[in-house]
Amino acid sequence: MRIAIPDDYQDVIRSLECFKRLAGHEVRVFHDKPPASLDELAARFADADALVLTRERTRIDAALLDRLPNLKLISQTGKVAGHLDLEACTARGIVVSEGRGSPVAPAELAWALLLNARRQLVPAIEAFKQGHWQVNLGQAVAGQLLGIWGYGKIGQRLARYAQAFDMPVLVWGSESSRAAAEADGHRAATSREAFFAEADIVSLNLRLSETTRHRVTFSDLSRMKADALLLNISRAELIEPGALLQALDAGRPGFAAVDVFEQEPILEPNHPLLTHPRVLSTPHLGYVEKNGYELYFGDAFDNVVAFAQGAAKNVANPQALTVRR
Repeated sequence: MRIAIPDDYQDVIRSLECFKRLAGHEVRVFHDKPPASLDELAARFADADALVLTRERTRIDAALLDRLPNLKLISQTGKVAGHLDLEACTARGIVVSEGRGSPVAPAELAWALLLNARRQLVPAIEAFKQGHWQVNLGQAVAGQLLGIWGYGKIGQRLARYAQAFDMPVLVWGSESSRAAAEADGHRAATSREAFFAEADIVSLNLRLSETTRHRVTFSDLSRMKADALLLNISRAELIEPGALLQALDAGRPGFAAVDVFEQEPILEPNHPLLTHPRVLSTPHLGYVEKNGYELYFGDAFDNVVAFAQGAAKNVANPQALTVRR
């Protein structure tokens, strides 16, 4: 099969142990700047029988699929999300296979950002490199109240980390999330308003969907304490456009640490979230980690090999198997 793998930003996919599973197939890996137009993207994938997608980096819609007459399979790392028009794939007989996710690397990055933001390590290190000694005063996290909105696999890990750091936990989310948190010995917020007002640190750990898009508003953020920290490693679109910068400039919350942005990748060094003095930003590193990549791409490559052998598996749209292409 002719296989195209776009958006290998770090040029590391060929170095993965699991890449060997594609031996015998014609594989093209793209790690340059993403195409700027539909024409360029269609030209890049024109001969591909299969695409292996890195999470949500490339948008797959009907307009693109109509330009790819040879495409038979899309193998998704992790789970299918809003970047891919599954219905359009099914109508065109394009099989979509999906893999697994893991909370380990995202949760670890969230905690690294939390600690770095609270101790203000980056400005201290940068000043140190310029010959300055102890320019700021950070905060220890022990005793601070960690608010977790979304008590799924990542949220549960963060709650366990918090216990190790002597931090009480406050949870908001669905009724089932709040009940699960209480069963684990944590406290559920009495209301959304109380959640934002009480927490010293708020971590957003929701899946992005039409019901969660822009769910966090300026009004929510403005209820936070003046020295509170907003932590977002999930999706930028959980927050209404412009609300985070507006709230920071208004003084509540006092700080933010973010790993996700509305437009990715960001290549402009003057982006306001990169230059804001009270924001710690990282370039969507949550799932970007070696063991995670071996898991994600291992599943995706196994799905390609199975499809090539006539035994498609982990198919998200089984109806596509009955549509001739």
